[in-house]
Amino acid sequence: MTDPTTPPSGLRGAIDLSALVQRPQQEQPAERSANGDRVVFQTDDAAFAGALELSRTVPVVVVLWASWSEQSAELVATLERLVRAREGRLVLAVADAERSPQLVQAFQAQSIPTVVAVVAGQPVPLFAGVQPDDVIGQVLDQLLELGAQHGVTGRVETGDAEAGDGPAEAVEEPLPPLHQEAYDAIERGDFEAAASAYRTAIAQDPRDSLAVAGLAQANLLGRLQGKTLDAIRNAAASAPDDLDAQLDVADLDLSGGHVDDAFDRLLSLFPKLDADRKKRVRERLVEQFEVVGTADPRVAAARRRLTNLLY
Repeated sequence: MTDPTTPPSGLRGAIDLSALVQRPQQEQPAERSANGDRVVFQTDDAAFAGALELSRTVPVVVVLWASWSEQSAELVATLERLVRAREGRLVLAVADAERSPQLVQAFQAQSIPTVVAVVAGQPVPLFAGVQPDDVIGQVLDQLLELGAQHGVTGRVETGDAEAGDGPAEAVEEPLPPLHQEAYDAIERGDFEAAASAYRTAIAQDPRDSLAVAGLAQANLLGRLQGKTLDAIRNAAASAPDDLDAQLDVADLDLSGGHVDDAFDRLLSLFPKLDADRKKRVRERLVEQFEVVGTADPRVAAARRRLTNLLY
């Protein structure tokens, strides 16, 4: 984990999307608490898609906690107070570590409680354990700066959460229409429609980096939809020369946060392929680079290795 006094340095890695592979389409992501609160809400492996998409509008702080841990309860309370003080520019997703093993694995949590963030669909390690209020406040402010660098500057309007009129209805700053269309499609499990919306957004503005990353993630989710982890891994193990099977397991590795494994699998396979299959692998790697984040050092290393193989 990063030192809490060190500013978040950038977007890192692919979060664990494998829990979404078998998510029932009618299930809705837990973007709000039972009382309608969207500033602080519960999440878990199955519901994290909502937090992931929300992170394209506002930075999402994620705390992995456990009910048996007094430090966890103390930290959740502190985070709630400090996040609310930022008046909707951040949200807090609270995940029970025992109910969210895939999130724990994806965020590489070594202890409980652990705090990470998600900005524009990509994870940012923050800190582990209880920290002083001023240190946490500094980290949250640095997270807002990081969000601004990546165009994530939305706000969730909260109203007065303590008022007697009941919880305020939270309203996000509106997404661009095509991004909203993609968001809605992902919520209902229609990843092809989401990809189509993102492709249209890119055609209208090729510099729309969030649409490019969104398209890569929608494509990844679409490829994994309806497939089970065991079936994917068994197919790859039994047919090491089957390119489709190897592409599937690389997607699965990436979705589970095993970034280096995904890249190494495809890059090791690359020299053995004919020109057409090399083209498919190169295209898949380029898309996976977008999922992970092009500034990630693992992407830079894999891109260099791919370039050496090409030339």
